[in-house]
Amino acid sequence: MSDLLSPLFAFILFLPSFVANPAAVLTSGKLKMDFGKFFIDGRRILGDGKSWSGFLGGSLVGTAFGVMIYSILSFFGVFHWSLPGSIPFIVSASAILAFGSLTGDAVGSFIKRRLNIKRGQSAFLLDQWPFVLVSFLFLYLTFPGFFMEFYGNIIGAATILIVTPPLHRAINIIGYRMHRKDVPW
Repeated sequence: MSDLLSPLFAFILFLPSFVANPAAVLTSGKLKMDFGKFFIDGRRILGDGKSWSGFLGGSLVGTAFGVMIYSILSFFGVFHWSLPGSIPFIVSASAILAFGSLTGDAVGSFIKRRLNIKRGQSAFLLDQWPFVLVSFLFLYLTFPGFFMEFYGNIIGAATILIVTPPLHRAINIIGYRMHRKDVPW
């Protein structure tokens, strides 16, 4: 793979993770993930912003989007040297990234609650990087060869870490203008 195209490939292959987050907002609202419970510090475990319907809905939409993108790219032979091209691999890699994204988002909310940062309050990088880092971790644990090829170099991983904050902000502004988010960050 050309080093010049590496950032583009890293971004495209990470789309299931990027899509899962805003899709969770569109499907959220039913059954709070923490069931309204409080942690030992007296604060909510995650808060009202995390629901099982958002987690599952966002994960399924992210997975479906990944399957569509990976299938199109495989069909045209764009990634024939890396992706086995099998449906189980494509579905698995997409699901790993989507579920990793929303698991990381929940981890970020847990940390924000421990730091006494209220729901909807901005926390630069803590709002963005946990979903990326957990997606990376899940992908590395399940498909280490795939992870190393696209994110194991500094170019692929740095691309995702650098592009995530402004992309996250832009998507949140759109969600705010669509009246799906209370705040534009």
